[in-house]
Amino acid sequence: MGGGIAGFICFLVETAFRFLWLAIIASVIMSWLFAFDVINYRNRFVAQLAGFLDAVTAPVLAPLRSVIPSIGGFDLSPLIALVLISGIQSYILPMSCQALYSLLGGI
Repeated sequence: MGGGIAGFICFLVETAFRFLWLAIIASVIMSWLFAFDVINYRNRFVAQLAGFLDAVTAPVLAPLRSVIPSIGGFDLSPLIALVLISGIQSYILPMSCQALYSLLGGI
């Protein structure tokens, strides 16, 4: 990646996608821990962390959940979201950053 404003914008977008990817993984793990009664919502920290992860991941997962049905009680929307995020990071983001570099030049 290059420097300047274009490089910084690309860095921020890439970091946001990485954070979202990690938040989805953490949310899935927490849901499993809740399901197997390893942790519970009565713990204040756990409840706050679960609320935060839900607030971060819900805008991405909710539209997918409305389209993708559960299979045997298993929610596939986090898996699909991770595949889409990885595809965006691998294919769309590099092309977008190249276009942004050529648009902004050396700024």
